[in-house]
Amino acid sequence: MKLKLLFTGLICCQFFSAQYNYPATPEHPVVDDYFGTKMTDNYRWLEDLKSPAVQSWFKAESDFSNTIIDKIPHREDLFKQMKDIQNMSGDSFGVIIQRQNSYFYTKTKKGENLSKLYSKDISTGKEVLIFDPEKIKKGTQITNFTVDLKAQKIALLLSKSGGEICELKILDLNTKKLLNDSIDPIWSEFNFEFTQDGKSIIYTKMSTGDPNSNMLLKDMKAMLHKIGTDVKNDKILASRVDYPELNALTEQFTSITFSDDYKYIILRLSSVKSESPIFVAPYSELKNKKINWKQIVKASDDITDIYISDDKLFLLTHKDAPNYKITLTSLANPDFINAKVVVPESKDAVIIAIHTSKNYLYYSLGNGITRDKYQVNIKTLDTKKVPLPSGVNSSLSLNPHENDNIYCENVNWLTPLTIYDYNPEKGAPVKSKYLSSDGNYPDYNKLYTVKEIEVKSHDGVMVPLSIIYPKNMKMDGSSPAYITGYGGYGISYEPRFSQRLTALLEQGVVIAIAHVRGGGEKGENWHKTGMKANKPNTWKDFIACSEYLVAQKYTSPSKLIGNGVSMGGVLIGRAITERPDLFAVAIAEVGMTNALRSETTANGPNQIPEVGTLKNEEDTKNLMEMDAQSKVKKGVKYPAVIIRTGMNDSRITPWEPGKFAAILQKNSGSGKPVLLYVNYENGHFTSDKDVVFHEYSDIYAFALWQVGHPKFQPVK
Repeated sequence: MKLKLLFTGLICCQFFSAQYNYPATPEHPVVDDYFGTKMTDNYRWLEDLKSPAVQSWFKAESDFSNTIIDKIPHREDLFKQMKDIQNMSGDSFGVIIQRQNSYFYTKTKKGENLSKLYSKDISTGKEVLIFDPEKIKKGTQITNFTVDLKAQKIALLLSKSGGEICELKILDLNTKKLLNDSIDPIWSEFNFEFTQDGKSIIYTKMSTGDPNSNMLLKDMKAMLHKIGTDVKNDKILASRVDYPELNALTEQFTSITFSDDYKYIILRLSSVKSESPIFVAPYSELKNKKINWKQIVKASDDITDIYISDDKLFLLTHKDAPNYKITLTSLANPDFINAKVVVPESKDAVIIAIHTSKNYLYYSLGNGITRDKYQVNIKTLDTKKVPLPSGVNSSLSLNPHENDNIYCENVNWLTPLTIYDYNPEKGAPVKSKYLSSDGNYPDYNKLYTVKEIEVKSHDGVMVPLSIIYPKNMKMDGSSPAYITGYGGYGISYEPRFSQRLTALLEQGVVIAIAHVRGGGEKGENWHKTGMKANKPNTWKDFIACSEYLVAQKYTSPSKLIGNGVSMGGVLIGRAITERPDLFAVAIAEVGMTNALRSETTANGPNQIPEVGTLKNEEDTKNLMEMDAQSKVKKGVKYPAVIIRTGMNDSRITPWEPGKFAAILQKNSGSGKPVLLYVNYENGHFTSDKDVVFHEYSDIYAFALWQVGHPKFQPVK
């Protein structure tokens, strides 16, 4: 308490001065030799998150940041704006599944923060609340769920306060009571699925639930649990130790699914790399003591997804096709070289994803800005476009085991999500009768302009840039602008409607999205030219797009806010260390800013295919170039920076953002604040809207204060 009072007094005295009296952060130099290059890390000690000194430091930084932010006016107005925009959408839906004559779905009702589980009779439209997770404990969230074929049981993946380490519980739909079965720890991204008879469930179990353990995301086991029995007796279906013949790496996830017809079990050895080894076995193998797995895909085959129908093996691949193609071969005797091309590679768009219904295969064809939906008849291979409105169209099957019903989502930058029902045998898509959110938004297209352009980067490559701005804006450089990007894992930053970014738009802020290399907007080549040795293209593309906004007078360097999240930490960290003069504010959210040390974390080995390894000299040079922390120099005038972390984050360990805050606080010569914004309840993210909106109202208010927005200036 005395410490907090001391900080408060110091902050009040220096709030408007050029310097900030940050919490004391001792320097304990550690020298590393990276293949002959020696580098000093003064903040290695902060990596020991179990140390009382480190815990006290994070608490002091959090208190310091909150005291600064608490002085900024109208943060609650921003929060209210976000809530108002959320409420305009009406109810919002999450996971949707059809079984028998009912829909099952998670839904967040208008005015509520967390989703609950509901069912709806398709014939009558009658809705029933099935499960409220907060009745277990406040803050409990439904991360995912699945339903058995007979709609007798639901398996629920539950998390605490939005953490990613979950518990699997089973709900009896007849009694509406949870069974005694309890399986944990399970990662939030893992698949789990009932067997065909509904008596058992397959899942992937983590080796530990300790978020600070280095084994957190290693040595996974694919398991079979018979409902009603002790989990200690669960059968191991695949693991590195028990199935050495799989040649699984410690960091690979053993993920198991069933084919839609339940004829096969499918095993993927997954990682951040999309090209995973894939194995199959007959469904009947489940009764055996050990599964006899047959490998059908190697990582080197450049296949990112498969679909099995009887002996037909459909492949999504970028082998000799950077924009991807869909091919067909025999499951019994796969021949990838001579596989039949079902959907050829497009010159102008990328095949992004595939999924199936009972009789159809669907794929998305996108260019990073729009995404069209197509269907392929599995028997005849006839292909046709699904007639959906222009925009980003994604879809998912409601019950691929039994029918061809799918639901489609359509969204744009300024057009909120609309859900369509579709069945290829019944005609064109129609706006969903029972899964519609009934939103009531203003026509944002009348208020704002969207421009999709391309900007020349440092090497002459044209980079897509999306710009959203008020129609009546003066193009004189006086407007604040917010630019974000990602650039990792081949993930495209496609148009999406954001309630929080819309709140920024309503403050007169230009919103820009840089579709930088490392993403997948222009296919696999776009991804490869932004990874490992090519990673500098990611932040140089971002810099080029930021310079364009300034040159065209959308904004100016004193008004420009740069943002990067997670892998985007490399993007924003290196952008401000390479061009500190270009940005007024940087927002680094749960970001990889210490790439040189990432491999030492639980999630680090998973990143090796994307960024490289310290065991390789060339990769190490690349990691040194990506490492924003080591690029911070004494006396350089860096922007104001706010760095967000979650203390339960297992993807980007909290010490990584913490160290970045420490070195910037010590060395920045601009006199602008550097704040570490700490959430003690959540991890990498949370689905609790109130938590999300409170965080972003604080972060955005900080940014708007620093770019001189008159509404957010503290009273002197």
